[in-house]
Amino acid sequence: MIKFLDLQKINAQYSEDLKQVSAEIIDSGWYLLGERVKCFEKKLAQFIAVEHVIAVANGLDALRLILKAYIQMGVMREGDEIIVPANTYIATILAITDNRLKPVLVEPDINTYNLDSKLIEQHVTKRTRAIMVVHLYGKVCWSVELESIAKKYNLKIIEDNAQAIGAKWIGKRTGSLGDAAGFSFYPGKNLGALGDSGAVTTNDLQLANVIRALANYGSNEKYYNEYQGLNSRMDEIQAAFLTIKLNYIDTENQIRRNIANYYCKNIKHPDIVLPVFSSLQVESEEHVFHLFVIRTLNREKLQNYLLNNGIQTMIHYPIPPHKQNAYLDFHNLKLPITEKIHTEVLSLPISPVMTEVEINNITSCINDF
Repeated sequence: MIKFLDLQKINAQYSEDLKQVSAEIIDSGWYLLGERVKCFEKKLAQFIAVEHVIAVANGLDALRLILKAYIQMGVMREGDEIIVPANTYIATILAITDNRLKPVLVEPDINTYNLDSKLIEQHVTKRTRAIMVVHLYGKVCWSVELESIAKKYNLKIIEDNAQAIGAKWIGKRTGSLGDAAGFSFYPGKNLGALGDSGAVTTNDLQLANVIRALANYGSNEKYYNEYQGLNSRMDEIQAAFLTIKLNYIDTENQIRRNIANYYCKNIKHPDIVLPVFSSLQVESEEHVFHLFVIRTLNREKLQNYLLNNGIQTMIHYPIPPHKQNAYLDFHNLKLPITEKIHTEVLSLPISPVMTEVEINNITSCINDF
């Protein structure tokens, strides 16, 4: 069986280092808010090229805390609007509604699956305070047009960078493009912890300070609480694991690009829609292929066929946020492009530990479908 994602094999590459650092931390007796977290924050800040990193409990909290901090700072208030792609994982939307802000869902570009910049301006109102872009599947979502709209209407740009660590736009890494960004280090991400973890990146000192306090019960000093905060902290063991694995992220992302390049050149089935790129590594953009997503009208048949031939696949995601029971108020929204994507997408295996034989088998099997 070709697994969709073999986490055991991925982490086996670093197992000796992971075991050693685990033992060191266990023996130290210090498990939270220690030097390992500070070291990871510093290393990630250098990697992304930002001034501030705040390590938090998970990717959803990273986005929640950015918005919560902006509210504390008076930049936003309850009922303000955040423009967000309709085609995203529900966590992006949850971060907005959790802060009693209003998500304004905008259709994606059918070719990129990311927020369509051409549609943003028509959704801007007097209550709009930010655009939350999602670098979905590891593909950069950025443009000069996006920057111009944000500047014209004095809007913040918040990056949901959960799926795109290491990606670049004109030499700058995602996570440094906007006013702030949220990262997820869920185990299946390109940079994955061995548990839940996340981070916020920003160049805004005030924002960073407020987020850091909010994530620690609203406190900068123990037992003195400035805000009604959360408990959202990365632990020392996960920080140490991530520090080790960060050393390999660029190399592993390049392997993902190579696999994606092979798929795009060799999958020839007429019923399969492949990702659209002017080039897989063009001058202005560098994608990291957290997922390799194809589309087909025969998704269920193809998925079953591949499974019967020993190939696991996944659907990211079967139900769009506006059709979830959690958001009954959104059920009347007409978002045909988003809905089309969610009924047709299928994610193929892609990871830095796949073999050439596995990649060839997947390609041949699809072509024989």
